[in-house]
Amino acid sequence: MAKFNAKSFNEKAFGKYMSAIPNVKMNKLRESRAIVSDQRLRETFVTSSQTGTVYAILPFFGLIGGDAQNYDGETNLTAENTDTFEQGVFVYGRMKGWVEADFSYDVTGGVDFMANVRNQINRYWNEVDQGVLLAIMEGIFSMSTTGKGKDAIKAANAEFIDKHTYDISEMATKEDQCVGATSLNVAIQKACGDNKQKFSLVICHSTVATNLENLKLLAYLKYTDADGIERDLEMGTWNGRLVIVDDSMPVEVIPAVPASEGVQAQDSYTKYTTYILGEGAIGFEPVGAKVPYEMVRDAKTRGGEDTLISRKRNAVSVAGISYLKVSQKTNSPTDAELKIGDNWELVNNGDGKVISHKAIPIARIISRG
Repeated sequence: MAKFNAKSFNEKAFGKYMSAIPNVKMNKLRESRAIVSDQRLRETFVTSSQTGTVYAILPFFGLIGGDAQNYDGETNLTAENTDTFEQGVFVYGRMKGWVEADFSYDVTGGVDFMANVRNQINRYWNEVDQGVLLAIMEGIFSMSTTGKGKDAIKAANAEFIDKHTYDISEMATKEDQCVGATSLNVAIQKACGDNKQKFSLVICHSTVATNLENLKLLAYLKYTDADGIERDLEMGTWNGRLVIVDDSMPVEVIPAVPASEGVQAQDSYTKYTTYILGEGAIGFEPVGAKVPYEMVRDAKTRGGEDTLISRKRNAVSVAGISYLKVSQKTNSPTDAELKIGDNWELVNNGDGKVISHKAIPIARIISRG
């Protein structure tokens, strides 16, 4: 077994060791089908003969449609072409290192600090990937709706944002301003109509989750670890949809308004954004790094210490939405760059024809809790 010191560390063995640990949270996300494997990403960034690929424009096939013609032996058939759209997809990379001193091992009688890293590293990368997902969501709901570019695409972006946003924060009563029994169902119907059943994952702030708990609408899941101990998974269900609670969700504080002539005073309040994703909303493929794990030995510092370095690269596609890479400085977009609306637009054919917003299983609820 790989040990936590530079002399005996085998990065390949450690990689296999880490891969063998069940990633319960990611497995649940996969089960929800909101985050899925995308064979196009694997073929482009993993098995392709290309090298150094970090961005690609892939074909995105349109749906067949149109009215059926009468088959009566007299009517001539009129065939229709299917459109091929284009979708921008990308790879992001992240890295992190953790340090452990030799002296810690000595004074604890040989405690296995590697086990501590092993138990936490999956959770750490889950949180990093979740941060990337939230950055993407913020970016697509900030897509350009005016300015330079084809008017049809800008208009389609605006329609998507409008139809896929259910804002109850300004409802007449305080009760209606917070999520309730019907909020989820109304939001997904507003977004995708009769395709609403595709939605399977909710990501919300703990304030929203607490409100759902108080209404007995949220039930938390549990799992049994390798030692047979039952633990909270920090995930729940709401109307049959998987729920992730994350306090890094968008929060907007609205300042108080003092009373003045013709204006009624208004207390300060907070708006919370809840994202809802459907089946296939996010395509996600780990594409690997040349050296995903390695150990660096520093014999001089603190009597000797080892640094475990981990690197990850993942390819991402967003259903019906194209990443444009117009504002990205390096070969890996930062979370801040993924939040830039100009980097996103609805998938189109390059001539202004855009896919239907109802085909995109992504929505949000804006509420006061």
